[in-house]
Amino acid sequence: MSIPKEPRQLMINLMYLVLTAMLALNVSAEIINAFFMVDKGIKKSNAIVGTANESIIKAITRQVEAYPEYKEYEGKAKKAHDLAKEFYDYVQVLRDNIIEESGGYAEDGKPAGKKDKEVTTRLLVDEGKGADLEKEIIKIREALLALIDDEADRKSLSTKLALEIDDAYKSSDKKDWASYNFDHMPVAAVLPMFSKFQNDAKTSETALLNYFAEKAKGTKITFDSFEPVVSAKKGYVIKGEKYEADVFLSASSKQNSGNTKISVNGSSLPVRDGKGKYEVSTSSTGTKKYTVSISVTNPLTKKTESFKKEFEYEVGERSVTVSADMMNVFYIGVDNPVSVVAAGISSNQLNVSGSGINLSSKGGGKYNVTATRPGEASITVSGGGLASTKFDFRVKRIPDPIARLGKEDSGSLGTGAFRAQGGVGAWLDNFDFDARCQIEGFILTRVAKRQDPVDAVNSGARFGSQAQRLIDMASPGDIYYFENVKARCPGDPAARKINSLVFKIN
Repeated sequence: MSIPKEPRQLMINLMYLVLTAMLALNVSAEIINAFFMVDKGIKKSNAIVGTANESIIKAITRQVEAYPEYKEYEGKAKKAHDLAKEFYDYVQVLRDNIIEESGGYAEDGKPAGKKDKEVTTRLLVDEGKGADLEKEIIKIREALLALIDDEADRKSLSTKLALEIDDAYKSSDKKDWASYNFDHMPVAAVLPMFSKFQNDAKTSETALLNYFAEKAKGTKITFDSFEPVVSAKKGYVIKGEKYEADVFLSASSKQNSGNTKISVNGSSLPVRDGKGKYEVSTSSTGTKKYTVSISVTNPLTKKTESFKKEFEYEVGERSVTVSADMMNVFYIGVDNPVSVVAAGISSNQLNVSGSGINLSSKGGGKYNVTATRPGEASITVSGGGLASTKFDFRVKRIPDPIARLGKEDSGSLGTGAFRAQGGVGAWLDNFDFDARCQIEGFILTRVAKRQDPVDAVNSGARFGSQAQRLIDMASPGDIYYFENVKARCPGDPAARKINSLVFKIN
């Protein structure tokens, strides 16, 4: 194109070029701002994942404090954390170096040289810092996998570690990984890439921490329930005789409660938490004997051990028993059935009263207890020639329910399965009373790739319009957090905070 000779035409052409350049700069500014938004979102995700990782490590530490035989998993978990932090700090130093070399920070808090392509090319490609970063990624990944002793587990976990080298550059015209990622890239574009590498390290740490947490649950039966037990030779003595009993601490495992079988005189008893309740009607006085047989199967070794012992008790006159039909605790907000039996005395002759509870008779020695406040309570029985006898009980509120999405309380869900859910439910696991808890509300947060987290405050159990909109946006790689989950159970004066949920969409 020839240069116009007339000054006026030359000026018009120059103005056209300036306008075109300004338009190009506007587009570039929008893209640059997008890079900073992505970087901000990844940083926030890093903070969330970091907090979750710290919680997992604390949980492993608590488990090891109770069961020192799993100490090695605590050490490996902390080593994985240290390796991820080492890499995170390495990338942070590299990030700060590039910002400093490009002019530091401007007044708006963003790098002054955010469009600078020379400094990234020089440091990361020409001077080899990008190649060093590649080597560091490979080194940390191998060090993390080396913490896994089992070869099959190591192979499985290797597919879950996000910290790895993408070999897409091999099919490009770039000579190496550093050139493919950083050559002539502006500072603003490189920063979110660094944040992404840091996020890969943290999520890889999460994968290993979850593995070690699962291992710390144990490869053998762990006794986690204890109570004092008295085993007497006889259940009844005459005045002047000695009362003899073996007193010891009984240990059982909730982990193995389903593998314990108890029978009395050949008849099986229902077992809950490793214990069975033996009940038998008596029609005559005197000494009664019975034989207890217990077999325990180790769910891991499949080995069964059997134990047998003979016991005896004596049936006399004018004795009274008060037992909670469900368990030795009264729960607020539900009906607690109680049986009052006095041998040799008609139930019509008994006077039964309660303290700290409301007691109503159902007839035939059956009563119902309702309670309104936690603490201690008692039932006193007298009448029919029986001396006044007091029986003490504890009063508790209903245990915390478990929040679940469908049948899951956290983990990974497919996109379809996740979108199909209608809300969050509250489940009372292993609670034998007829009680239902209701979800009062929660905060739903969606963290999508390269996007800022988005929150929705939801009232009630079912998804409202805002929460449903976030659910419908679910895509593979998204992470959803259900936090500040609150539920109300029967007898509760106010909603209580229960467990949070975290789901990764795959």
